[in-house]
Amino acid sequence: MAEKKLILRVAEILIDELKLEDVTPETFDPEVDLIDELGIDSMDLTTVVLVLQDEYGVTIDEDDYPKLKTVRLIAEYIDEKLKEL
Repeated sequence: MAEKKLILRVAEILIDELKLEDVTPETFDPEVDLIDELGIDSMDLTTVVLVLQDEYGVTIDEDDYPKLKTVRLIAEYIDEKLKEL
């Protein structure tokens, strides 16, 4: 899957699920640290992970949650999981 398209979709899911305002997938910085800079907690991350798993048909290990710090890292993680299918 094209990285840019995947990054935009992950950003869109984050924005929708976390009800972020004043940001669009196109303006969402894929490098922003979701936990340290946006204050996303483990419950928010779990919600996003569940949506991503449903959308892409992949399993995201709870042990891997700490790796999912930015939209870009999430997109790269999903891309790797899709290649394993």
